[in-house]
Amino acid sequence: MSSSNPGHRRNRSSDPFSDPDVYYGEEVHGSAKDRRRAFSSTLKTFNREDVQSFLGRNARRASHDEVPAQPRKFLIDVDATLKALLEREDTDQNMQITIEDVGPKVLSVGTAASSGYNKFDVRGTYMLSNLLQELTIAKDYGRKHVILDEARLSENPVSRLSRLIKTTFWNNLTRRIDGSNIQIAGRDPKDWTDDPRPRIYVPPNAPEQLEYYTNIAKSHPELRLEVLLLDHDITPQYVRDLNAKPGLLALEMKEVYNEATGQNELQGMPFVVPGGRFNELYGWDSYMESLGLIASDRVDLAKAMVLNFCFCIRHYGKILNANRTYYLNRSQPPFLTDMALRVYDKIKTEPDAIDFLRRAILAAIKEYYSVWTSEPRFDQETGLSRYRPEGLGVPPETEPTHFLHLLTPYAEKHGMTFREFVQAYNQGTVHEPELDDYFLHDRAVRESGHDTSYRLERVCANLATVDLNSLLYKYEVDIGRTIRTFFDDKLEIPEGFRTPATQHITHETSSVWDRRARRRKMTMDKYMWNEEEGMFFDYDTVNKVRTSYESATTFWAMWAGVATPSQASEMVRKALPKFEAYGGLVSGTEKSRGEISLDRPNRQWDYPYGWAPQQMLAWTGFLRYGYQDEAERLAYKWLYMITKAFVDFNGVVVEKYDVTRPIDPHRVDAEYGNQGTDFKGVPREGFGWVNASYVYGLDILNAHMRRALGAITPYDTYSKAVSMQYPY
Repeated sequence: MSSSNPGHRRNRSSDPFSDPDVYYGEEVHGSAKDRRRAFSSTLKTFNREDVQSFLGRNARRASHDEVPAQPRKFLIDVDATLKALLEREDTDQNMQITIEDVGPKVLSVGTAASSGYNKFDVRGTYMLSNLLQELTIAKDYGRKHVILDEARLSENPVSRLSRLIKTTFWNNLTRRIDGSNIQIAGRDPKDWTDDPRPRIYVPPNAPEQLEYYTNIAKSHPELRLEVLLLDHDITPQYVRDLNAKPGLLALEMKEVYNEATGQNELQGMPFVVPGGRFNELYGWDSYMESLGLIASDRVDLAKAMVLNFCFCIRHYGKILNANRTYYLNRSQPPFLTDMALRVYDKIKTEPDAIDFLRRAILAAIKEYYSVWTSEPRFDQETGLSRYRPEGLGVPPETEPTHFLHLLTPYAEKHGMTFREFVQAYNQGTVHEPELDDYFLHDRAVRESGHDTSYRLERVCANLATVDLNSLLYKYEVDIGRTIRTFFDDKLEIPEGFRTPATQHITHETSSVWDRRARRRKMTMDKYMWNEEEGMFFDYDTVNKVRTSYESATTFWAMWAGVATPSQASEMVRKALPKFEAYGGLVSGTEKSRGEISLDRPNRQWDYPYGWAPQQMLAWTGFLRYGYQDEAERLAYKWLYMITKAFVDFNGVVVEKYDVTRPIDPHRVDAEYGNQGTDFKGVPREGFGWVNASYVYGLDILNAHMRRALGAITPYDTYSKAVSMQYPY
């Protein structure tokens, strides 16, 4: 619960919105007046004089409540109040207080000014759920009695959620890999082998890390830590064979001085995880999170994740889906240049800023050549790129029975048990071309980040998608502009950042990248743009046809700047109405998704679900082309939906939302359901990219919108009020 960044901590002991480690912690102050928050830590029994001393005022008669001008505070017995609160209000017994509970929605608590004698009613779902959250946290800190500010319970929900994201959620989502936590980080809940144990693989060009982890394994045999050296040549066959011993992949480390030992030692570079069941360094999640981290003044974490990505590209050849061995052949949507430039803009006065930018751009260039514009992802005929990772066999990160329905007929065909067939198929002793094709596309869908969607099912590896090629256009523009602006139009390429195909390229100039961007734009216009529909569509490079699935990824072309002003205008006029819903943008249209049935269930990246990346990229794209009103409207709808669920459902913040549901949009039953709903008493971390979308989106809203959002005002109500006030 403690803050890892004291510079961002609210540390005034009298602040009703202090961080939990201050508000409920073991702070010690010199005077009674300065012990206001520490009183929560030290109070063991109710004592009238102590209470008054804590409040900083003379003792008063217990029969009177405090003067109205004074902020109200409550004197609370944590365990007794928690018990009463849950018994009265948590009628469905899920350790949350929501609008679905049918309790009286009122609880009387004693005021601090009267030493608990006078009572005050805490009313309504929001305040009661906040009371549950605060008491749960106080209990975590071992508090038996607390002085609790009413302001902490009635806090404007926009302020409360923003505060939690910035001071609690980011900290609770932050990880690093080193000796301090390798026992936990090294374990993999997706390790289905007979000997699951913590393992870490170290790349061959990081001998200092190999020595570091080997020493940890030797000095702590109880960890059962297995340290393994990764091969230079990472082939599909090699990655398949690693599945017998899956493990964590090492990330960037830095040297720090240990005051206790008086020596320098290695420490893992921090990164922010998505949350829920996703606890590694993920690819495009990290970019989306960085937008929120920068908006939260946590550029330190965004910078660290860029450096982790540079490490991955240098040692593993790509930004990985996540840092596990079974992802070594699989990447994710590339955002490194934009991420690095946003970080650089915040740190440009720091001494190492230009070296940081150089390192990131060199890594992006290597990734561009070795991953996205080479076989098998690059399509020679069109010049466009595809999500098309290499790989053999069944994706090992899935649960053993995930493909049971698909593979059972093949097992029966070969007279094998399910497990025997999976092993034989993975090792290539049985051949099923139809399955090869299926898993080719399955891996591609996972690499796209949009797993899963009927837009991509059984065809993804053949598609030159709008999203990927928009991102690569942005790479080309960013790299060209950065070389021209920061490196005097000549960027030297060290040997370590060259690929086997680019060993002859000793330096890069902007003109090459400018030409690539122009060529990609012309190609996207030719193969992807549909003038009649006013949007971009994916292109099938095998069947040589433009697809017809309507996806919100069309707006990525505006984010990247590849759309012309005319195309942007058409997308706003024709495409936007197809995707705009109650809570923001749907991922795809209902028409494109098609009918849903038992045999054709919902996919989570289809209608009616909305995801934070689609929202943030669209907002940024609309702003880029001057569509301020549209960006504000869409941001308001998305933030309203998040805020409403946060208020009504005990502070919930989840991975994705049903943007067509006004009441409980966090309820998603597609595929594995939702992440972020399974908590007891208090949400601890939200979900990475939704946290980011909230603080990032707030910066887009105008002041009127922020006030309306704090009052939980639906967009239509807000819009009507504004039109009445400003009819012209």
